[in-house]
Amino acid sequence: MFSIVVLASGNGSNFQAVVDAIDNGVIGNAKISKLISNNKRAYVLERARENGIESIIVDTKNSDYNKIISTVLEAENPDIILLDGYMRILPDYIIDRYPFKIINLHPSLLPAFGGRGYYGSKVHEAVIKSGTRYSGCTVHFATNDVDNGPIIDQRIVEVTDDDTPESLEEKVHVEEHKSLVYSINLIMTGKYSINGKRVLRE
Repeated sequence: MFSIVVLASGNGSNFQAVVDAIDNGVIGNAKISKLISNNKRAYVLERARENGIESIIVDTKNSDYNKIISTVLEAENPDIILLDGYMRILPDYIIDRYPFKIINLHPSLLPAFGGRGYYGSKVHEAVIKSGTRYSGCTVHFATNDVDNGPIIDQRIVEVTDDDTPESLEEKVHVEEHKSLVYSINLIMTGKYSINGKRVLRE
């Protein structure tokens, strides 16, 4: 059984997309073994409860919260660690312990509109302000260089003249679900290699 641990801070629609894909057999022989959240009010916690997935809430006011996360990950020993809108940057010692096991979903076409300060609605605001005609989402392996790891998959959406950050976010969300499920399936097959910042399908 392929084990996935999810770190999330918000609504968790992508978390739900993975749960549904597993339940429907689109992702086969896998399970989400644990949800870790730094936000006790996050709706993703309710999604986990409804689906019988154990959750752990870490208080980021506690200076040892990353050590708590590290201990949980060590106990679970997951095949994939998914960062689903997790609003904290993992320390190097966690990333280094799980090379090419941590994947992040970012709401833009990296390397554009990525890095520190680009998250959530701030990304979509910046995209619209820039005047670019296309945006999308990126699933990539997390490395010590924020939003700059090898790219597993990208999906494109058009930015129309009447788009708002909210409407653009909705369009990107649709593609995020598809991209995330595809990427998890690809990693499970093992039929890929990494060449620099490119993930090559075999």
